[in-house]
Amino acid sequence: MFLHNRVNKKELKKRIQEESIKRITVSFYRYVIIDNPTELRDNLFKKWDAIGVLGRIYVANEGINAQMSVPEENWEHFKTHLNSDKRFENVPLKIAVEDDGKSFYKLAVKVRNKIVADGLDDNAFDVTNVGNHLNAIEFNAAMEDPETIIVDMRNHYETEVGRFVGAICPDADTFREELPMVVDELKDKKDKKIIMYCTGGVRCEKASAYLKHHGFNDVNQLHGGIIDYVRQIKAEGIPSKFIGKNFVFDERVGERITDDIIAECHQCGKPCDTHVNCANDDCHLLFIQCEECAEEMKGCCTPECVHISSLSVEEQKLLRRGRKKEDSLSVYKSRLRPDLKKIIANKG
Repeated sequence: MFLHNRVNKKELKKRIQEESIKRITVSFYRYVIIDNPTELRDNLFKKWDAIGVLGRIYVANEGINAQMSVPEENWEHFKTHLNSDKRFENVPLKIAVEDDGKSFYKLAVKVRNKIVADGLDDNAFDVTNVGNHLNAIEFNAAMEDPETIIVDMRNHYETEVGRFVGAICPDADTFREELPMVVDELKDKKDKKIIMYCTGGVRCEKASAYLKHHGFNDVNQLHGGIIDYVRQIKAEGIPSKFIGKNFVFDERVGERITDDIIAECHQCGKPCDTHVNCANDDCHLLFIQCEECAEEMKGCCTPECVHISSLSVEEQKLLRRGRKKEDSLSVYKSRLRPDLKKIIANKG
């Protein structure tokens, strides 16, 4: 049996779009010692592939981080299997807010050094000394205090489309970059009440321990992240202090939380919070594009990409061969990403 996908991306996407069964999109994580992550990886792939699970799962010595979609008919079977492993027994499962069943098109279970790329030396501080976990009601109450400092532990393109009102949103491309930025920005506020949040809670586990290691006295985190916050406020009938969209790392890209549109099209400035990847296969830059600009720019981010994407597949292959790897368009664009709006403001 092959323990990985062997079907091309185009065919897999076609299959998931034509699929008629109902699926449940779910995410979970747990920091727990896993002695043999490769063995666990193989066992999970075989079991979950057999019941039609799709998704992206990272396994490491420090634990598991999973985002997946499970056929509704196999949901109870999936939970029973997960709970049968003592390491994952009763792990909190966070169900997607908006779900069309098309969030993933393949199953990928991968062994990683860490379940979240944080760039930290875990031996340098106590990673188990995490902040206080707050539920939705407690988090809302903490926000009412004007002295409370709210920190968004996500990347800039996530916070651009949705965030908690009044939150500090560091301009970081990665979680690895953000951690030292937050410590530096709050260095004179170590006695203040800090409340932090992320998508599902996993980034805040490390971030809260990191802040406590650096001398912050009152560190708190939203338990279950934005995903579970929304579930709780709906169940409790309380207002959302999160506005806009919750960015998610799957085919949906975002979940609508409130009707507020707080971002704008990177090309024309019109209110918009729709993330897309540039249609040029040699670029695939993530940016925000409205319907009008998508039509005019053929789904691309710059006139150069429009031109390249209009070429035949054979012509594009020849173009790639004639370009040195270090000068490739995708690398060039990634270096300029912080100035994306300036780059693509003029469409030609």
